[in-house]
Formats: sequence, structure tokens, C-alpha cells
Amino acid sequence: MATHPPDRYSPTDPLIVDLLASLDALFGLHPGFRAAHAKGIMCSGTFTPASAAAHLTRAPHITRPSTPVIMRLSDFAGVPNIPDNHPEAASPRGIAVRFQLADHVHTDLVGHSADGFPVSDGEGFLGFARAIAASNGVTTHPTPIEAFVGSHPAALKFVQLPKPIPTSFARESFFCVSAFHFTNSNGETQFGRYRILPEAGNEYLTAEQAAAKSGDFLMDELTKRIAAGPVKFKIVIQLAEPGDVTSVATIQWPASRPTTDFGTITLTKKLNHDEPELKKMIFDPIPRVDGIEPAADPLFDVRAAIYLLSGRRRRAAGK
Repeated sequence: MATHPPDRYSPTDPLIVDLLASLDALFGLHPGFRAAHAKGIMCSGTFTPASAAAHLTRAPHITRPSTPVIMRLSDFAGVPNIPDNHPEAASPRGIAVRFQLADHVHTDLVGHSADGFPVSDGEGFLGFARAIAASNGVTTHPTPIEAFVGSHPAALKFVQLPKPIPTSFARESFFCVSAFHFTNSNGETQFGRYRILPEAGNEYLTAEQAAAKSGDFLMDELTKRIAAGPVKFKIVIQLAEPGDVTSVATIQWPASRPTTDFGTITLTKKLNHDEPELKKMIFDPIPRVDGIEPAADPLFDVRAAIYLLSGRRRRAAGK
């Protein structure tokens, strides 16, 4: 297994507790559901590695012919019945992938549909979430969130990113915004960022088209699509070059950076997310597997701790 140091934060750390409370203030408390990305759909299938991936990492799901996977696709807000076509709160959409290496042994990927992130650490995210919650119903300017983004250029850039609504989850691209440190069987290392791209290509709705859709249209469409045939996503890695910042999620690398194929996910079945084993699943942004390490990005440990705290609360509500 990888030698990731002990996580900086525990689920009881005051920062993590405050972060969960800030999401509750933003979205309301919905027992039994995730604090963010509450509404989602889960599917199963297989991951087949690309031959080029062996030059990047010795991770077990790269050295095997294929690995079973579970994928969860979701809307953003921590509201279980958020309409898929909500013009703001449903975006960016989320993705989580579990590579099932053995019984109770796995490694995960977590990303979203925006190629960027508003803040670089947990304290920044707490301020961002609190500012959004404090702006609800405020009519005087600047509102708290306007003041926050006015003093945080990365947050301003993130909120201004286009976040169009796709025609299907199978037509959306996803990004794991933090960098990873890959090591191959020869001990050679490389930093990179995951991109999860739809085989069918991107396709988006106009605002008028989205408004005409039902509130569950993404969930319903993927259910019908996967019943008709496999749904495929290609995973590629954007490779860092010397001098690229790998420890700050708000700093994106130039689009000219090369990419390498990592593998293909083929989804073949929609799952019942209310099944006990699926309902209690907690995805982990830290890979915890030999050959893939998180870069020195403080968001990794923050996200792992808040996912765990939210997941434990969700599990307790289901008992």
C-alpha cells in the first residue's frame, strides 16, 4: 500500500465540524443523505487499463486486465430532491468511482464537472460556504459572497466558469482538480491530474432547453441509456511539466500540457442506491494504493475528513 502520512485532520477536528455545519446552513439538514451531492445515481461496470498507464503507475488496477467499478454521478447541492435542471444549485455535477480491488479493498476517484476549484484549503472553503449561506435573502450590496469573491480571485474565477447543463450524465466531462503523484514499476515518478471524459462526447442544453426538462431528467435518461447498452468514459491524465504547481488546486496547468491514456470505464448496470452496502458507501479522495499518492495539496485531507464525518452521520441516520 502507499505510504501516505497520517491524515492531518480527523472527523472531530473543529475545522471539519465547522465545514459540515456550514454545508448544513447552506442546504439544510437532510438526515440519511450526503451533505453535498445528495441526489445521485449509481452504476456498476468494469475498468480496463490503457497500455500507456503502465508507464505511469504500478497501481494494481493498472496491472490487471480489468477491475470491477462502481460509479456515482450526482447533482451538486446537498438537497435530495434538487431538480437536475436547477440553473445554479445542480452544478457542478459530481462523479465518484470505486475500483474494487478485493473484498473490502478499493481505491477511489472523486471529481466534478468544473475544471477548477474556488479555494486552496479548508479554511478558505469554510469562508466560501459561510459567505454563500450568509447571502441568502440579502439585498444590500456587496453581499457576503460578493465580498468574498471580490477578495479571493480564484473563487471569482470559479463562480464565473461556465457550468452548462448536459443532455446526459454520459455527455459530461469530469475533473479531479487536485494533482496526484504517480510511480511506475521502475520507480519513475510523474505528477498528473485525472480527467474523466465521455466516449459519446460533450453535449449541453441551452437555458431554454434545460428549463423545459423534468426535474429528474438526468437520472431518468441515464437509466434508459444504460438499459439500452454500455456507457463508456475514458480516463486520461494531464501531465505536469517542470515548474508546474502541484500543491494548489486553484492553479490549473496550461491546456497545452500533454495527456496520456489511463483506461476506460464501461458501465453496464444501474444499481439500487438504497441497498444497504451502497447506501453506506463513503468515497475517499485519497487513493491509498501503491503507485498513486496525493500531491502535497491540503484539500486532500480536508475532503477525506469531511466525507468521513458526513458519511458516518449518514450511516447513523440509517440505523
